[in-house]
Amino acid sequence: MTYVSIEFYIFVLIAVLLYYMIPLKGRWIVLLCGSIFFYWKALETGTGIIVILATILIAYGAGLLLQKKRHKALLIGSVLLVVLPWLCIKNGNYFLQSILKRDAVAWIVPVGISFYTLQIISYLADIYQNKITAQRNPAKFALYVMFFPQIVQGPIPRYDRMEAQLFSGHAFCERTVVGGFYKILWGFFLKLMIADRAAVIVNEIFDHHDQYVGCYVLVAGILYSIELYADFAACISISKGVANLFGIHLADNFHHPYLATSVKDFWHRWHISLSEWLRDYIYIPLGGSRKGKVRTYINLVITFLVSGIWHGAGLRFIVWGMMHAVYQIAGQMTHSIREKAVKLLGLRKAPELCIWIQRICTFFFVMVAWIIFRAPNLTIGLQMIGSMFRVHNMWIFTNDALLMLGLDWKEWIVLLISIVILLAVSLKQEKGLSFSEAIYRQPIGIRWMLYLVVIFAIMTYGVYGVGYDSQAFIYGGF
Repeated sequence: MTYVSIEFYIFVLIAVLLYYMIPLKGRWIVLLCGSIFFYWKALETGTGIIVILATILIAYGAGLLLQKKRHKALLIGSVLLVVLPWLCIKNGNYFLQSILKRDAVAWIVPVGISFYTLQIISYLADIYQNKITAQRNPAKFALYVMFFPQIVQGPIPRYDRMEAQLFSGHAFCERTVVGGFYKILWGFFLKLMIADRAAVIVNEIFDHHDQYVGCYVLVAGILYSIELYADFAACISISKGVANLFGIHLADNFHHPYLATSVKDFWHRWHISLSEWLRDYIYIPLGGSRKGKVRTYINLVITFLVSGIWHGAGLRFIVWGMMHAVYQIAGQMTHSIREKAVKLLGLRKAPELCIWIQRICTFFFVMVAWIIFRAPNLTIGLQMIGSMFRVHNMWIFTNDALLMLGLDWKEWIVLLISIVILLAVSLKQEKGLSFSEAIYRQPIGIRWMLYLVVIFAIMTYGVYGVGYDSQAFIYGGF
C-alpha cells in the first residue's frame, strides 16, 4: 500500500470517518490502529513489524529509565541498541561484501527504519537533556513512532511538537481538512507530472552511463536534481495533507531549496527536519561554531559524514556528504573574496541579477554532488562528471537526440511545462503568496471547478505513455 494507490485513500477515508465519529479522548486509538494496519500492509513480510515493535519497546523502557536516572552511559547504551538494527540493515551487506568478501544477507527491512531511528534518538536525547518527559503509556509512544502519514519518509518529528497533537484529539475543522486536500493534490502533481516522468530520462542515462557522456550527463544531473526534489516533496506534501485530514500539522520539510543562494542556505531549505536533527544532535553537541574556525570546519565534516552514512552504504554517499562539507567550508573561506568580486563587477546595483547568479551557481554545485549520489558507484559518478566537462556534444539540444531517451516530444512538453509551473509557484511562495489561502477564499463553485480541472489534468497527463508506471518514492529507500 503506497501513498499513490487507491487502496491507501480508501484506508484513509475509513480512518478519517472513524476518527471523527468517536469521542475526542479516544481518537488517538484510531490513529494507532490505523498506523499498525498501514505498517503491516506496507511490508512484504510480517516479520518487519516485529523489528519495529521490539525497537519501540526498547526505546520506551530506555526513556523511562532515563527519566529516573539521566546517566550518559545509559543514553549511549540505549541509542546503540536502537541504532543496531539500522546499522545491520543499511550497512551490513556493504561490510560483508566489500570488506569481508562474503555473500550478502537477505535482511528484513522495516519500512521507514532510517527515519524512525532518528526520531527515537531525538526522543531519548531530549529526555536526557530534560527537555521532555518520558511517555508512560506504551501505546501512545508506539503511535508517536508509527504515525502512518510520516513514518515512510518523514518529516522526522520531535516529541514535544507532536505529543499534544497526537493524543488530545481534534474537532473537525473544514479549513484544515481542505488544506490537507490541497497538499495531497500538489503531491500528486509533483510525483506524477514531474518526478516519475523525469525518472524515465534519468534512469536511461544513469543505467547506460557508458553510452551517454558530456551534455547527456548534464541533462541527467539537472533532471535528477528536479526528480529527487519533486519526488521527496511529493511524499512530504501527501504526508502533511493526510495528517491535516485528522487535524494534525506536520513540520515543513522543504522551503524551495533550489532557490537557495548558497549551499549553507540550501541546507536550511532541503530536508529541514534532517538538517535540524543533524544540527541539534551532532553539530551543536560537537561544539558547533563556538570553538574557532578550525573546530567549526571539523564539526561540519563530521556532521556531513553522518549525513552521508545515514543516506546509504558505500563510498559515494560519504563523498557526497564530504562534498557538501567542502562546499560550506569553501563558502566561508571565500566570503570576503566573493563580496569584493560582487562590488568590483557592480552587481550590487543589480540585486536581482546577483541573486539569480548565486542561485544558478548553488544549483550547479548541488547538482554535481547529486550525480555522485545517484551513480551506481563512486568511480562511475566521477567518470560521468569528468565527461560533462571533457566532452562537448551540445548538438544533442538541436537534433532529436533527447527524444531517443524514453520520452516523446509531447511528454517532454508536459514535463517542461510542469517544471515551469513548479518554478512559478515556488517564486510566488518565496514572496509570501499562499495559493491555498487564495483558493480557499474563492466561492465553493469556483473551488470545485479548480479541483476537477487539476484532478483531470493529473489523471490525463500524469500517467500515460506505453509502459509507463508510477515509480516508488525515492527517499523510501534511504
